[in-house]
Amino acid sequence: MKMAWTWVLAGVLLAGPVHGASEDADLDRVPPPVEAPPPAGAATAKDVNYMGNDFAFFGQRKNLPVPFPPPDSASWRNWLFLDMRDEWRASPSWRLSYSGRLNFIVSNNIPAVSRGNVRHDLRELFAEWHPVESIWIDVGRINFRNGVALGFNPTDFFRAGSVVDRLTADPSVLREDRLGTAMLSGQFLFSAGSVTLAYAPRVSPPRAIGNGPDNPGFDPGFNSTNAEDRFLAKTTLNISGVFNPEFLFSKVGNRVQAGANVTAPMGRGSVLYLEWAGGMRSGLIAEAFRFGRATGALPASAAALLPAGSGRRFMHDVSAGLSHATSGGLTVNLEYHFHEAGLSAQDWSNWYGGAARAGAVPGVAAALWYPRAYALDRQEPVARHEAFVRAEWRDAFTKDLTLTALTTVDLRDGSGFAQVSAVYRISREWTAGGQFSATFGGRQSDYGSLPGALTGLARLARYF
Repeated sequence: MKMAWTWVLAGVLLAGPVHGASEDADLDRVPPPVEAPPPAGAATAKDVNYMGNDFAFFGQRKNLPVPFPPPDSASWRNWLFLDMRDEWRASPSWRLSYSGRLNFIVSNNIPAVSRGNVRHDLRELFAEWHPVESIWIDVGRINFRNGVALGFNPTDFFRAGSVVDRLTADPSVLREDRLGTAMLSGQFLFSAGSVTLAYAPRVSPPRAIGNGPDNPGFDPGFNSTNAEDRFLAKTTLNISGVFNPEFLFSKVGNRVQAGANVTAPMGRGSVLYLEWAGGMRSGLIAEAFRFGRATGALPASAAALLPAGSGRRFMHDVSAGLSHATSGGLTVNLEYHFHEAGLSAQDWSNWYGGAARAGAVPGVAAALWYPRAYALDRQEPVARHEAFVRAEWRDAFTKDLTLTALTTVDLRDGSGFAQVSAVYRISREWTAGGQFSATFGGRQSDYGSLPGALTGLARLARYF
């Protein structure tokens, strides 16, 4: 369990906050961000295959207001990986798609030769049947993405437990590189829009949070992505050429949610978008402790550490944003995030107030950090109100150089996370890049209380 906590908050160090089989029609209106430009001549994202190496170092804060559970996180880590995205067509109506990454990982807290060195991430493996022009049926492991926002997607109902390694905090990259979900889905097009249905069965009991990278080898990780029965229905309505709202219904276990995605063009290169989801749930702390007890990660007494109402009520999640793209290759996204289940001012006060007990009683520190690890695993904010900004500039200053910058700020206390990255295409086959990220804020603030202060990463990739 101690090693599990190391991996959970190694993600916090990196992330601070932090074409699938069913891509939303509205997403086409929002200028899409990318991690790095594919090599010249690449046809689609499905045939971009490469070998890469990422080396990261982590700078940690000392004397945290709430002690971090031992052992300490890694101070450096190296990923050597082979990334493959391919598809094969058996006939005009049948195709098979695969997306995966084979990793070889070493760090100062992983021995050079151990079970933890090698891991295969099976992101997607599914068959698609396209019997007629208006019908698609997919079965297998699918990265099923929903939502028009960028920094936080309330309607992305298949995101929980799907991110394995957080080499970046860029949500647009995490959406592409995460594990898919084993499911059966179908889409039907008609003159007024489309209808999509998806069913993902429970395959295994849920894993305790933090055990993802502790499951090396070729474990598919269904205990993360298929730990509950899930059903999704959505429809997109073609009301006009510029207004095509999407409505969703989701049932995950016993939790039911509704959602909507709306976009509206605002002149040349600008798009307004709104993403909303709502349903009955508990607050983040109560939900996290309930999950921790169910998976054996926390004792029954843990809930007494942070007072939080365990009752369920209707709660809202909202992402509202503006995207603007210039003719010079610059794309900027500005967003406001509202997460009603996030921590209130009183919740934060209770969290910091547990610091004295955390240093004196074994296991208290791990329990106090658990709701933050749970939010990271679920890819939802800890804060109730956040601002998010992302800017990407292709061919910046010179051809083949892509610069990206993003920041997330907790609007309650002004603390936040910032990341800048650069990727340069050296040739048709080679790219090189670097990334730097930092958290900022007062000692008793959302991001200023995290152990991760600085992170640097260098990348080299060879496409083929």
